[in-house]
Amino acid sequence: MDVSFLGGPLPQHGVGIVAPFDFALDRELWRWVPDDVSLHVTRTPFVPVEVSLDLARLVSEHETLREAVRALSAVAPEVVAYACTSGSFVGGGAGERAMVAAMAQAGEVPSLTTSGALLDALHEIDARRVAIVTPYTKSVTDSLEDYLDESGITITGRSYLGLTREIWRVPYRDVVDMAREAAGDAPDALFISCTNLPTYDVIPQLEAELRMPVLSANQVTMWAALRAVGKEAVGPYQALLDPVARRGPAAMTPSPPPTTADETGGLHEPGGSEPGPEPEAALAGAGTEAAEPLESAGELGAGPPGADEWGGQPPL
Repeated sequence: MDVSFLGGPLPQHGVGIVAPFDFALDRELWRWVPDDVSLHVTRTPFVPVEVSLDLARLVSEHETLREAVRALSAVAPEVVAYACTSGSFVGGGAGERAMVAAMAQAGEVPSLTTSGALLDALHEIDARRVAIVTPYTKSVTDSLEDYLDESGITITGRSYLGLTREIWRVPYRDVVDMAREAAGDAPDALFISCTNLPTYDVIPQLEAELRMPVLSANQVTMWAALRAVGKEAVGPYQALLDPVARRGPAAMTPSPPPTTADETGGLHEPGGSEPGPEPEAALAGAGTEAAEPLESAGELGAGPPGADEWGGQPPL
């Protein structure tokens, strides 16, 4: 059969990803990527160290990053992203900028890190008071707080698990519990750290419940990398990706239908007077996939009654 009419595959934008050796969420990264973008993922060499500040320093050494970027240069990516939060904040702001410079020099291509992308994302949504959620130990969580504080971000609350291994196995339920604990002091946004912590499906659910933007490590990494090649990240309703969502769940409420004149000259609204769906209900299933079940809407909650868009906070 002649298939020459197909013309070959779509042209692709290449995004290079340097990940730590224990990274296990390749599939999660791909879920934010449009069809005309390909991810090229490589990993840093294995070291027998548990998740800690020591490991963060080892996987972010400049020569390690240079070797990874040089390996990716064989497929000519348009941008390279270092997908590790702790590895890119452990040296503070100066350390993060030095890492970006080392990567860009090695591959002669624009480069970024997860922690640098986080600052860009917070600026994008105009968030200055942030609650943080991490799977890390206290010392690594403290280092993240120091990095954000150095950048002028105020930490309003935090919650962490104290894990040193197999972070990718943490269920969504634990992420939700930590988010609820950390977000009690009405921050501008919530950040869920660590690229090895699953977050894709839980982001819109938490935004609906907490009434605030929710960012995650993998989300900000892919958002920044795709923006660098002129593309937009795809995903369920979430504030970073959708400007409409930044106005809060109330923006999901359907507009009133237009009025029309009936035969007697009176006005009526088409479709009767049935109320539109609650914004939380509209969000509850937005963009989720059956293969990855979430808590029910009852378990996740719907926020306090009577709260305006972001729970009484002014729109961002």
